[in-house]
Amino acid sequence: MDVLAIDFGTSSTVGVLSIHGRGTQVVEIDGSVTMSSAIYVDKDGTVFVGRDAERRARLDPSRFEANPKRRIDEGALQLGDVTLPIADAFAAVLRRVGEEAELILQRRPAQVRISHPAGWGQDRKQILHDAALKAGFGTTVLIPEPVAAAAHYASLNHGHRPPGPIAVYDLGAGTFDCAVVGVSAHGFAVLAEDGLPDLGSLDIDQALLVHIGREVSHSEPARWQRILRPQSVSDRRTRRSLLQDVRDAKESLSRHQQTEIPMPEPFGDVRVTRMELEALVRPSFLRSAELLAATIHRAGLSPDRLGGVYLVGGPSRMPLLASLLANQLRVAPTTQDQPETAVAFGLHHVPAGGEDSQLTVPAFAPVAPPVRQRPVQQQPVQQQPPSRPQPPRWTPPTPPPPGRNWQKPTTYGVIGLALAAIVTTIVLLSGGEEQPVAAQGPAPVKQVSCDQPGVKDAQGFTDCLRRIAAVIPQRDDCRDAPDAATTVGAATAVTCVFKDDKASNAINYYQGVAMTGLEDGVRQQMTKGKPVEGTWAADGLRGRYLAGVGKRSGIVLFGTEDAPLTAMLVSTRNDGTTRTTAEMVEFFTAQLKP
Repeated sequence: MDVLAIDFGTSSTVGVLSIHGRGTQVVEIDGSVTMSSAIYVDKDGTVFVGRDAERRARLDPSRFEANPKRRIDEGALQLGDVTLPIADAFAAVLRRVGEEAELILQRRPAQVRISHPAGWGQDRKQILHDAALKAGFGTTVLIPEPVAAAAHYASLNHGHRPPGPIAVYDLGAGTFDCAVVGVSAHGFAVLAEDGLPDLGSLDIDQALLVHIGREVSHSEPARWQRILRPQSVSDRRTRRSLLQDVRDAKESLSRHQQTEIPMPEPFGDVRVTRMELEALVRPSFLRSAELLAATIHRAGLSPDRLGGVYLVGGPSRMPLLASLLANQLRVAPTTQDQPETAVAFGLHHVPAGGEDSQLTVPAFAPVAPPVRQRPVQQQPVQQQPPSRPQPPRWTPPTPPPPGRNWQKPTTYGVIGLALAAIVTTIVLLSGGEEQPVAAQGPAPVKQVSCDQPGVKDAQGFTDCLRRIAAVIPQRDDCRDAPDAATTVGAATAVTCVFKDDKASNAINYYQGVAMTGLEDGVRQQMTKGKPVEGTWAADGLRGRYLAGVGKRSGIVLFGTEDAPLTAMLVSTRNDGTTRTTAEMVEFFTAQLKP
């Protein structure tokens, strides 16, 4: 039977065709094994895909969408003056692969298999199934990406079953997914899976863009803002070209120690080193490594009992990732020369009838509790609810490389001191009393040892506080703040004061007080517009954030849901204008989120 497998990705799509009696082969499109998932809609409604879409994007970038998969929950895309249903956008990408496969076969494939993230619910999978029907496919099977990746790597053992379940680390363009997949004579089963919706190669690109912006924006700040927020067709073209150069630089740094990024006028070209890029991505990679370790534990396994740890996706080429995973798991991960094609090839190795409903039914004997080879937790496992195992021990990230972007300012002036005072004033208004946290989830705060002061370093940080502070201690001037701790009833507190190109900022980190204890007082200070709330996940922690604007300053309050760790930022523009809520959310996402 002829089978077409399609790994429909956020930034690129891969097709692999299995021809009856002739084996498998990659479906090359425009001479490449990967096709861009980008789409472009012309004025008459014609949809272009891949390289054709990217070429036309230079004419009118407003009609272009580089990553339609990332917008699956929006229902429709507004591209220029055309409203395109999301299923139609997906169908255009799938149809392009199908057309190339038909040219090879000279007929339609009997079956089409399409991958999707393991965490997708029924609504998202239905959109993908509808897109397959609109693309003209007949029998279509949807298969989780980690199952396909595990099937591919299992097939590399010359038909021999791996000695244990396989852990898959899948870092794509838009998301990070990890899973432990059992392999048996009956097929495959997802034993445990998890992911991070805010980690992918696009997020790495954005971090690198922000980094070079710090290098050049001071010379022409208005021009740089027009690149970040295009106001004309010319601005959009410039931004798109720069993003491509940033992406190319990121990939180059996987092979070389440094590279140059060509910049649009009037900015000079920027040299970026691998050390700088690794400093930017290390906190996020640590989050993903710890999440994979927790997922393995939740499957009832230890890393040494796995049949292998396999890396999938283009960003897995980064040398830092393999070393972090090896350090976290004490098991060396494995990857391929072309990790982008692993899922597409693996789709062919999933047994017939391997639809989602059958893949999640374990066909395995119960797994005995793992024998621990080394301590990986600070607290006993029984302190955590069975459904939420304690993540592995956190270790502080390596300090970023020296350079003017990472140097501590030598003076902070009256504005910095005033901001620190504003932070204290806001928490005074909160009353310093913790609110009940029973509604936050099943894990009571007091079960976590972070409600105790712990050992402080020279800046006043404990191990617990460094979990929520991420790289801020290495960047900025921080000091122990016992008065701030007393004000809110926290076990300990640290104040950091720093400046950037736009504003002066002060942030307090609190250990021993929940976000709910400060939230009411902070909301009273957010008097301009409606505050924005959201969730975050980092370093084995999960939590909420609240961002808004007061009379003169922007404010962000964020904290964890399973430990009494809270932080609050107050930011005031250097030019006296008021910060916006959107800017505060962006500030939190780009610089403060652990």
